[in-house]
Amino acid sequence: QVQLVESGGGLVQAGGSLRLSCAASGRTFSSYARGWFRQAPGKEREFVAAISWSGVSTYYADSVKGRFTISRDNAKNTVYLQMNSLKPEDTAVYYCEVSNRRYTPISQYEYEYWGQGTQVTVSS
Repeated sequence: QVQLVESGGGLVQAGGSLRLSCAASGRTFSSYARGWFRQAPGKEREFVAAISWSGVSTYYADSVKGRFTISRDNAKNTVYLQMNSLKPEDTAVYYCEVSNRRYTPISQYEYEYWGQGTQVTVSS
């Protein structure tokens, strides 16, 4: 049974940093792209970042470009999201997802598995 478990969320002041982790179990995903999405209250889930199966290619939403960095450790079956210069508008539940593609998909429809999410709250 596939499980994705996110961790690292919390409450931080604007301008601060957090590092999210997502450990996968039940299956190895080293051949598939991984991504992060987020969902704020009353809004639809939106794409944040994606990383290719090899880790060579990454893609970011314009709203986080230059502030967030996605990375992966295939030996640990884990993906990370380093979030710097956080803003109140980054407040959301962040979801780790696994794609059925090898490169950097940005559509929710190209992802097959996702975790329960971790709350990130940025205070002003």
